[in-house]
Amino acid sequence: MSTTILHYGPKGRLALDLPPDRLIARCGQPSGEPLADVGQAVAAALAAPLEYPPLAQLVVPGDKVCLALSEGVPQAAAVVQAIVDGLIGVGVAARDVTVVRSSAAALPGVAADSEEFETGAGRSITLMTHDPADRKRLSYLAASDEGKPVYIDRVLADADLVIPVGCQRLDATLGFFGLHSGLFPAFSDAKNLERYRAPRVARSPVQLRRMRHEAEQASWLLGVHFLVQVIPAGDDGLLAVLAGQASVVDRAASERCLAAWGSSVPWRASLVVAAVSGSESEQTWLNVARALASAERVVEEGGVIVVCSDLKESAGPALQHLVATESPAAAMRDIVRVRPVDALAAAELAEAVSHTRIYLLSGLEPSVVEDLGLTPIEDAEQIERLVAQQPSCIVLANAQYAIATPAGEDDLADDSVSNPPRARRD
Repeated sequence: MSTTILHYGPKGRLALDLPPDRLIARCGQPSGEPLADVGQAVAAALAAPLEYPPLAQLVVPGDKVCLALSEGVPQAAAVVQAIVDGLIGVGVAARDVTVVRSSAAALPGVAADSEEFETGAGRSITLMTHDPADRKRLSYLAASDEGKPVYIDRVLADADLVIPVGCQRLDATLGFFGLHSGLFPAFSDAKNLERYRAPRVARSPVQLRRMRHEAEQASWLLGVHFLVQVIPAGDDGLLAVLAGQASVVDRAASERCLAAWGSSVPWRASLVVAAVSGSESEQTWLNVARALASAERVVEEGGVIVVCSDLKESAGPALQHLVATESPAAAMRDIVRVRPVDALAAAELAEAVSHTRIYLLSGLEPSVVEDLGLTPIEDAEQIERLVAQQPSCIVLANAQYAIATPAGEDDLADDSVSNPPRARRD
């Protein structure tokens, strides 16, 4: 008997006893140790960027510098602190530094409506939250190759230097449109954000490539050639911090992320146990949907998926619409048309429940989970019973980042969408 320890949420811990002949694979544990000192890693990256001059050569005193913080950056406060320290160290005044966070981003311990961010030594910088619905806060850059207007937060457009700060994910990750999507559409208008939430886009390689190209073009139009990208380690840690020329960082970050979070399994399993690790900011419906998408890639048709999380986030408008509408197909037609903020999560959930049984361990009321077509789990014993009933199992740690591919199926380096479940292995 082999014991597999699975961490979920900020403090959750699950011990699964699995016979060796039942456990197909354990995935989602990246090689390498998390950074012991994030600030030091950021400082080193800024001092020696990839194929780009060091930070000291990018600014002069009096320059207005804006950090564009996208959603899902682990240890965001420490990363921002170190970048600000680096800017002040080369002569930029704290009053000339602004952090604009996307509407989905968060800085631990900082209220959403806060207007300042304390950086130590009595210094504070301006902190703003992007509002895609406020047209007065938007600046028109140009039209994209397809003739669509490209809008960006005015604070970013007016800055002398914009430094995007994002979190790298595998290309096949639900809702990830490449490194530049941390800038556009994250800091664009509501209409552009809605286009990127279209469920059909998330499952179309052609559409994904088109959207990623558009995001890259918007970044170029804004004049962004330098950025900072982190590689997550799971459990709120970081494996690496990369800074430098955008296209070089893009390649390096993609390679590091694939090495850390991409893996293969010999075949699909009848049961997949997937965990969403990390702090409260990681316990979102989008990350639960990402875990579901990852589990779908390796579960058999008609199999069982167990998602372990500490999710407490209320269901958004798309998920609520799924509950309120008798016909899931009719509900999805409305979601595809309106594209609410949680459209991708709702679409993934609707797809997954149509061909698998899904159990959810969370901090939600059981009735809320049941209304969404999922089976609530309240303790580890229920998961152990499910494991005992199934002939095969795959365990996915850090499932909001990790993606495994069954042998003989599409390779992650070229794949852009979740693979549909295949026939059960005899």
